[in-house]
Amino acid sequence: MKVCIVAQQTVGMVGGGPLVQLRETAEGLSALGIEVEYFDQWKGIDREDIDLVHLFNASLSTYDTARRLVHFGIPYVVSPIFFSNRSPAAIRLARKGARLVGKGIGVVRTDYEYTAEICRGAELVLPNTTDEADLIAEGMEIAREKIRVVPNGVDTSFAEATPDLFVEKYGLRDFVLNVGHIGSGRKNVLRLMEAMRGVDRDLVVIGKVHQGGYAEACLEEAASNERIHVIEGLPNDSPLLASAYAACKVFALPSIFETPGIAALEAAVAGASIVITPVGGTRDYFRDDAHYVDPNSIEAIRAGIVAALAEPTPPGLAKRIAEEYAWSRIAEQTAEAYRQVIA
Repeated sequence: MKVCIVAQQTVGMVGGGPLVQLRETAEGLSALGIEVEYFDQWKGIDREDIDLVHLFNASLSTYDTARRLVHFGIPYVVSPIFFSNRSPAAIRLARKGARLVGKGIGVVRTDYEYTAEICRGAELVLPNTTDEADLIAEGMEIAREKIRVVPNGVDTSFAEATPDLFVEKYGLRDFVLNVGHIGSGRKNVLRLMEAMRGVDRDLVVIGKVHQGGYAEACLEEAASNERIHVIEGLPNDSPLLASAYAACKVFALPSIFETPGIAALEAAVAGASIVITPVGGTRDYFRDDAHYVDPNSIEAIRAGIVAALAEPTPPGLAKRIAEEYAWSRIAEQTAEAYRQVIA
């Protein structure tokens, strides 16, 4: 079997979870004997040379690619990497409203319609959580039989990480850790920093700093609190990142939503307690082994962190996450989806 993997052009620039998901999936598929190639826009795709395309991301940034695949009769599956805080009913209403306006003044599309059309053209849609699957089915009106949940995965080597490297470099241990982008409002880093006021523990934030007002506000808040430490983004395979996971007591990801946040899985495998948003399907993965906090409430985030700091890490969490969500298992589920399409 030969598969071509396609993503938006900026996936390498932005980095983060989608890039990790794409690369780890490709590596796991290769280990199963599936021939994987990355899309080269200067070469195109030879329909006779591949069995199907796996498109990562269903949005305006991948819409033209999906259209061309349909036009040339090239089958594809899509991992939408999509979520919204809007209800399925609100999404349907927004799509319907755009269509009605478009009838009068020409084509009008919402971002939702691009996602819906990409999913309609796919042979299978592979969301990462049941919540994402529900939004695709009910908000985008995609048939349930076309939807198959394939979870995000985790590199189990994080279980072998030790705190030594990070403690030696920064002199910090048993702190609160956040890993992600600094400047993306969805990641909610500013509220996290504000929640740490009055908490007798250091906060370490590791992530790329995006330019803009939100990032500036985060950096100002960090500068005003000597117990907040900002470390500009470390590569996912950095030994220092793995050591940070092992050195922290609590990993906090109170984002507006997550599906489910690969960094949270990595931290859990390394032995951290988890404080996380309940929005986006995180309960699929962490079940009763995390503190779920309202991302819109600084007080709730603070209370969740304080509670997690005071309690031992749930026994068995690291082992369960490593066993259930190892990338090798995710690759097997992905390959099974491919076989269903080809059959």
